Amino acid sequence: MGDLRDRAAVLGACAGVHAVIHAGALSSPWGRAAEFHAVNVNGTRHVVDGCTAHGVARFVHISSPSVTFDGRDHRDATEQAPYPRRFASVYSATKKLAEDLVHAAARDGLPVVTLRPKAMFGPGDTALLPRLLRAGRNGRLAQIGDGTNLVDLTYVDNVVHATLLALEVPRAAGQTYTITNDAHVPLWNVVHRVLTAARLETKLRRVAVPVALAAAAVMELRARLDGGEPTMTRYSVLILARTQTYDITAARRDLGYSPVVSIDDALERTLANMDLADGA
Repeated sequence: MGDLRDRAAVLGACAGVHAVIHAGALSSPWGRAAEFHAVNVNGTRHVVDGCTAHGVARFVHISSPSVTFDGRDHRDATEQAPYPRRFASVYSATKKLAEDLVHAAARDGLPVVTLRPKAMFGPGDTALLPRLLRAGRNGRLAQIGDGTNLVDLTYVDNVVHATLLALEVPRAAGQTYTITNDAHVPLWNVVHRVLTAARLETKLRRVAVPVALAAAAVMELRARLDGGEPTMTRYSVLILARTQTYDITAARRDLGYSPVVSIDDALERTLANMDLADGA
């Protein structure tokens, strides 16, 4: 196991291999900007340099649709959605900078495919559903907004399926594809399903988006002062409140991608592998 920040180690890992899948990143709702930059930007630079130096036949870069998220509703967004003038999080900003490096390398001839899986989850997930479950168990989970916002989620097996396709399809080189379960689901219905499975209260207090954003801003300020992590960030508020759905026509057309696990089966599998007793 290596460290993306270690240029020599990354370049060495790229030697003598046919293909490279770059799925490593610092993905967190909070953290120091310098740490996000060191891993997500410089780490990607090291992988690109390693692939270029050793002439790998295919490089698959795992990015995120958050690079185009501007805090507003996104409905059936495609890969042509522009980058925002102001990013909703440091994570999103650094993933965009990483894409810049990858796209520049593609223009120079590196056979790279960029995949943007949306809200990946599944067994072993420590971020998406487990965080919501912990918040519900600790009494800190509130419904942000009116609860009608739709989202796209992506089961981990479907991301693996898309990645394997991206390794093999010649026409995909130089392209970017959004990957989802191709099902627009009401986010708060999913939250209620998780809470029900854990036998937790599903009648959540409702908080208006402006109120939640103001509260999160205060929490962020306090965290900067005391070095802790805020219970809620403005980015997490927007993620929980906005509609975020995507059009995966390009992935279906070029990669031949289609979800191999439905959203219902994916949730069942994930819940069956979660420790619902303690929210881990």
